[in-house]
Amino acid sequence: MSRLVRVCAGLSVLGALHAVVNTALLRRPPAAPRPVQQRVGVVLPVRDEAGQVGACLAAVLAQRGVDALRVVVVDDGSTDGTAAEVRAVADARVALLPGSPPAPGWLGKPNACAQGAVAAGDVDVLVFLDADVRLQPQAIARAAAVLDDAGLDLVSPWPRQLAGSAAERLVQPLQQWLWGTLLPLRLAERSPRPSLAAANGQFLVVRRAAYERAGGHAAVRGEVIEDVALLRAVKASGGRGVVVEGSTLASCRMYDGWAGVRDGYAKSLWSALGSRPPAAVAAAVGLSAVWLLPPLAALAGSRAGLAGYAAGVAGRAVVAGRTGGRVWPDALAHPVSIALLDVLVARSVTGHRRGRLQWRGRTLPPP
Repeated sequence: MSRLVRVCAGLSVLGALHAVVNTALLRRPPAAPRPVQQRVGVVLPVRDEAGQVGACLAAVLAQRGVDALRVVVVDDGSTDGTAAEVRAVADARVALLPGSPPAPGWLGKPNACAQGAVAAGDVDVLVFLDADVRLQPQAIARAAAVLDDAGLDLVSPWPRQLAGSAAERLVQPLQQWLWGTLLPLRLAERSPRPSLAAANGQFLVVRRAAYERAGGHAAVRGEVIEDVALLRAVKASGGRGVVVEGSTLASCRMYDGWAGVRDGYAKSLWSALGSRPPAAVAAAVGLSAVWLLPPLAALAGSRAGLAGYAAGVAGRAVVAGRTGGRVWPDALAHPVSIALLDVLVARSVTGHRRGRLQWRGRTLPPP
C-alpha cells in the first residue's frame, strides 16, 4: 500500500507540473482586438429560459468591434415566457425561430443548433451561445482574433464559472482542472486524435466553412456532449481547434445548488468519461487513486501522501488562478471535490444503464 501511495503521489506531482506548463501555454485573447471583418452569426438555442435570455441577448447586442452581426434565437419548445422575452428585444438583428422538435436519433440541443446555423444564413463565423452566458463587450471580437491569429477553425473560450453554493464551488472547478491537468493543449491543437479534445458549448466560435465541412451538428446529432463531439468532427475533417482562456470574455453560472449540479452532471458524466460504463468507472477510479488516496494516506501520517495532497492542491490552485476561478480556500478541498465527483459518476452511470436520465423534460437515449 505504501508503494501505491508513493506512485499515486508521484503522479499527482507530475499532474501539478503539467498544469503549470499547460496553463502557461493556454491561448489568451488580445486585450485590444482589431474589428471583425467577417459576418458573424450568433445561434442561441433556448428551452424555458425566461429570466435568462433577455440579459444574454442584451450582452450579445452590445458587442463592440463586430459590425456584421446577426442573432438567431431558436426556441426549442419553451413553455414559459421565453419567446415573449425575445420578442420584447426591439432589434432588427435578432430573429426568433420556433424550433422543430428533434427527429428520431437527434437530441434537443444539437437539433436546435443545427436549425439555428441554417437560419443564420450566409455568415463567415458561427457563435453558439447558451442563455446563461454573459458576454463582455468585446468577447466575440477577442475570440475571433484568437481564431485568426492562431490559424484555428474552432475556439472554445471557457467562461468564468460562477459558483454560489458549496456544491458548485466543489464541483464546477473540476471542469477546468481536468483539461488543465490532463490535456496537453498545444498538442491537442494540432493533433487529429479524438481523445485530445476539450470544448464548452456555453461559448463556441467556429468558421462556417469548417462547420459545414465537418457535417455541422448533424454529425453529432445524438451526442450528449455535443460540444466536444463537434470539435472532434472538425478535427476529423482536417480542421484545428482548442479550448482557450475565456474568463475575461464571459461568465456563466451553469447550475444552481446541489440539485442542479446533481441532475446536470448525471446527464453527461457517463459520456464525458468514456461513453461506456466500464470506461467511466475506470476513469473515476484512476482520478480517485491519484488525487484521493494520497490525502487519505496523509491522514495516517504518510509523508508521500502529504506530498501528493499538496501537489493536488497546488495544481488545482494554478488552474483556478489562470482561468478566473476562486483559488483559496477552495483548492484545499480538492480531495472532497474528487470524492463528490465519484458520487456523481456513479449516479450518472447507473441512470444511463437504467435508461432513467432526463434533461429539460426529455428522456436521454437509453444505453
